[in-house]
Amino acid sequence: MEYSLKDLSAEQIQNIIGLNDANLLLLEELYDCGIVFRDDCLKLLSDDEELSVKFERQLDGIVRASQSNIIDRDLIKQSFIDLKDVVEDDYKEEVIAYAHNGKPYRCKTYNQYRFVKDIERNDLVFCLGPAGTGKTFLAVLMAVTYLKKDKVKKIIITRPAVEAGESLGFLPGDLKEKVDPYLMPIYDALDAILGSEQKEKLIEKGIIEVIPLAYMRGRTLDEAFVILDEAQNTTDKQMLMFLTRLGFSSKMIVNGDPSQIDLNIARSRSGLILAKEKLADIRNIAVIEFGNDDVVRNPLVQTIIERFRID
Repeated sequence: MEYSLKDLSAEQIQNIIGLNDANLLLLEELYDCGIVFRDDCLKLLSDDEELSVKFERQLDGIVRASQSNIIDRDLIKQSFIDLKDVVEDDYKEEVIAYAHNGKPYRCKTYNQYRFVKDIERNDLVFCLGPAGTGKTFLAVLMAVTYLKKDKVKKIIITRPAVEAGESLGFLPGDLKEKVDPYLMPIYDALDAILGSEQKEKLIEKGIIEVIPLAYMRGRTLDEAFVILDEAQNTTDKQMLMFLTRLGFSSKMIVNGDPSQIDLNIARSRSGLILAKEKLADIRNIAVIEFGNDDVVRNPLVQTIIERFRID
């Protein structure tokens, strides 16, 4: 089985191979067979079809990680463990959580499965990708799961109030009431998972907070599951403010779509893009990027995304 690295830069290839072929030697140990690098291809010296599937899946993940991470022994071992029991579409059978009505939720794409596993293994996870890939829903689903298992004491979900190219005009009420329209996708996800009655009870008790990003300033969040949605519309200062709220025994998820930045780029740089560049190689921080193949809405959505892509 051959895996081509021809489309990668020399630096990426060296990152994958490792100093003095250290990463190749580790892969040989894990697969208990020879692996050679020749003509910009990695070749697994085995005719075992199941082993070849695992090897290809693992290399897919390593190649993605090589764009922003140093490929080391820990990363290789963890990616091998993740795939040990995941062959073909077996991951689709694993129930991630249950809704209030007993409905089971399973990952529909392998990247969704990776997202869930990254959340379980890391304190801070950045998830980037187009609309319809399940970023928000999966993050909320995992937050509720952690709350039910008493792994956290509260859930805090926030997003910046940046208008998507149109003015909503004057809205009455306090700051939270003014930005609630921006938070409707979050409420929709909570309704689907918890049911509206249970959602309202938890919000009234303060166990779940759905708040504008401005409310995050000055807080330190211990034993909390914190989600920042639509993070592409945060400025660099807002992103720094948010990330430094992370407390002990907490999880933090940052979701965003770099193709839907509504900031005035001439005045502000997207905090999501900056955070990805600055933090991707830090232990206990994961970065996962969804593609158009991960869109799980109406198939037309994937086509629309492709046609509207601006190169």
